[in-house]
Amino acid sequence: MTDTFLTITPLGGLGEIGMNCQMWNTPEGCVLVDCGIMFPDDQQLGVDVVIPPLEPILAQRGRLLGVVLTHGHEDHIGAVPWLVSFIKGLKVYGSPMTLALVEHKLRERGLLDRAELITVTPEHELALGGLRFHFIPVSHSIPQGYALAVDTPVGKVVHTGDFKIDEFPSDGVGTDLPALRSFAGVDGVRLLLSDSTNAESEGHTQSEKVVRETFHEIFSEAKGRIVITLFSSHIERIQMVFDMAREFDRAVVVSGRSLVNNIERGRDLGFMRMPPELFTDQTIPDVSPERMVVIATGSQGEPLSALSRIASGEHRQLSIMEGDTVIMSSRVIPGNARAVNRLINQMYRMGADVCHDGTRPVHVSGHGRRDELRTMLDAVRPKFFVPIHGEYRHLIQHRDLARDWGIAPERTFILDDGEPLTLLPDTIRLEEKIPADSILVDGKGVGDVGNLVLRERQLLGGDGVVVVVLVLDEETGEVIHGPDMISKGFVFEQQFSHLLEDAKCLVLDHLETSPRLGIPRLGDRIRSSLRSFFRKVVGRDPVVVPVITEV
Repeated sequence: MTDTFLTITPLGGLGEIGMNCQMWNTPEGCVLVDCGIMFPDDQQLGVDVVIPPLEPILAQRGRLLGVVLTHGHEDHIGAVPWLVSFIKGLKVYGSPMTLALVEHKLRERGLLDRAELITVTPEHELALGGLRFHFIPVSHSIPQGYALAVDTPVGKVVHTGDFKIDEFPSDGVGTDLPALRSFAGVDGVRLLLSDSTNAESEGHTQSEKVVRETFHEIFSEAKGRIVITLFSSHIERIQMVFDMAREFDRAVVVSGRSLVNNIERGRDLGFMRMPPELFTDQTIPDVSPERMVVIATGSQGEPLSALSRIASGEHRQLSIMEGDTVIMSSRVIPGNARAVNRLINQMYRMGADVCHDGTRPVHVSGHGRRDELRTMLDAVRPKFFVPIHGEYRHLIQHRDLARDWGIAPERTFILDDGEPLTLLPDTIRLEEKIPADSILVDGKGVGDVGNLVLRERQLLGGDGVVVVVLVLDEETGEVIHGPDMISKGFVFEQQFSHLLEDAKCLVLDHLETSPRLGIPRLGDRIRSSLRSFFRKVVGRDPVVVPVITEV
């Protein structure tokens, strides 16, 4: 390989929503761009989060110059604590807001002393391993998100991060298109890596101004208490609620630890103007319903979230009351629709009026639609193009848009996680794919849950388990105790006691016909015969676990 190159290896975020992470390698070292999590799907039973593969990153441990973060959402920063637990002294670069959220995560896990958090701003560039990063402000649903404009040894590269182009940004800054145009210069950039989340949607993402107008209408109309749920990182939307509470003389109660933490971060950094009366659900004020606003976590219908507990009557201080107005101010993440609909129905049953994105414009996306993606192409005029941040269909749609815009087909690339792309002085090429299987995190276990464990969990969830307990005499092989049958998730034992008695007889028959078979072979035979018996009699296939002891 030539002495001058840039190899970009995606480790997450391509072909999926979330887990955004890329390795940028040059002869001088390696830089990680983002390190996020993804939430598990319905098949990943019991899994807490999914994180990018750590092995390729740890293989670069001696060359790793740091992690550059585009913004503070979980799918971009959530996996940093796991990386820090493996690499002491890791340098992490980000905006003040982004690093405040990272610092809180590390402090909670007792890892803060293992990382060096370094603030970056649009006013200063960052030099790492032959790369010079310029931080360009972009509109998104969290403050201080950056696009990365990078001078590299093989040309200019732009990584958009998550962005939209808002004519009326809440923060007054928005996406700095003049800075992007200035960076691209007369000749444009060599490579653009661009957010594809809304690549299927025509037109232009609505401004946050639309949500503000809707909130104003709802606050004007509501006669009772207002309950709002939103993403806890949406600082600008929370501020919007605070502003409405001030205007309509309402006290604000915050329920949910992540909300409280993020409000504190936003306040400390000067992003939030606090309402005159702000309380947590531990100190609820004695005010009439028409003077109260509740902000609660639980926009995705999570069973243990504040809103779910409020709606089910399990919250110690709050409950949904007739006459409440509930605002669901967030998009529904794929896979959560059933839980969200169940929650909405429950709140309607309790007499609340529920406003959600299907009824009123109470949420707008933080990602640009096709018109905005074209505007980004116009601003930086790339020679090569790679769509990022999206499911496969989003990547395809964005690639086709770039081709229609004018980029030659052979200069657009659809990458998979683990598929490196190398920029050379005069050309570009795909490298051999590397293993990049994501890591499942379950409790304190990192990577110890694989396909076999998930399959067992699915079997247990499907037909349950039957445990057969036997104690045999070591010398004679006679039954000293048992067989006992313990059924969990298979049948209701009192109703099907005859079935389990028949199963016990089947086990005893094996002992009579096959004495001294040995514990391993006896266990296999009991397992096989009972599974066949249960399939034949009740059409179910539980996991059968023989527990045989000799004394």
